[in-house]
Amino acid sequence: MRVNGRSLPANMLLSIRDRRMRKANAFSAKKDGVTGTLVASYNVHKCIGVDRKFDPDRTSRVIREIAPDVIALQEADNRFGDRDGLLDLHRLELETGLVPVPISATGKGHGWHGNVLLFKRGVVRDVHQIRLPGLEPRGAVVAEIDLDGNRSLRIIAAHLGLLRRSRSQQAQVVLDIMNSPDEKPTLLLGDLNEWRLGNRSALNTLHASFGPQPPAVPTFPSNLPLLALDRIMANRHGMIGTIEAHDTPLSRVASDHLPLTAFVHL
Repeated sequence: MRVNGRSLPANMLLSIRDRRMRKANAFSAKKDGVTGTLVASYNVHKCIGVDRKFDPDRTSRVIREIAPDVIALQEADNRFGDRDGLLDLHRLELETGLVPVPISATGKGHGWHGNVLLFKRGVVRDVHQIRLPGLEPRGAVVAEIDLDGNRSLRIIAAHLGLLRRSRSQQAQVVLDIMNSPDEKPTLLLGDLNEWRLGNRSALNTLHASFGPQPPAVPTFPSNLPLLALDRIMANRHGMIGTIEAHDTPLSRVASDHLPLTAFVHL
């Protein structure tokens, strides 16, 4: 198997080296007092860890570790049936201050096709639930949040499909949402399921609105991340600071994905 033109053993060595560097950079950022709005994306894998244990409380503890201002979760609901939500959102609000963006989905689910968008402060001005094309049931939540009365941020929280053709179609839907590159500040958060970079990537069309992006950070599998499946993207140059995987002993076992974090400046 080759990833981004390198053999799997070469990628494993590079991942180990980069993991050490990312931890050092994350420590430096905390020490230097980096400020901004902390956003995160986390595929919680239905609260099933790499040890195959279903443990929603462990998932919530990872979110508490991150302490985000805004976080997009994927696979936070059961996939079939009533799509029951898997987290105790009331307890999570008490412990973190995070509340879910309201949606109109029926049943007992937390979000839309497993996508949940939570935020700590602000007022939700607008919400749309988008059904994404493809063979699998996929969706996106689009919300405009007034963070403090002066700064408005549009967030697209999405989980793209496993098939490349589906991802290409879904990326086009995201472009349709964007309309034009000079619209309001926008973040795209989520598990975009695309490990390819460069011309082979199904996300290439997103450059029209989001432009050149920071280097992709591997988040999967969580115990030895090789693939950059999770992304945080912005339509403004310089809007996103350093992007980091939240790599801790707890996050390595709580899901098969590591959370992805970034400081955003508006």
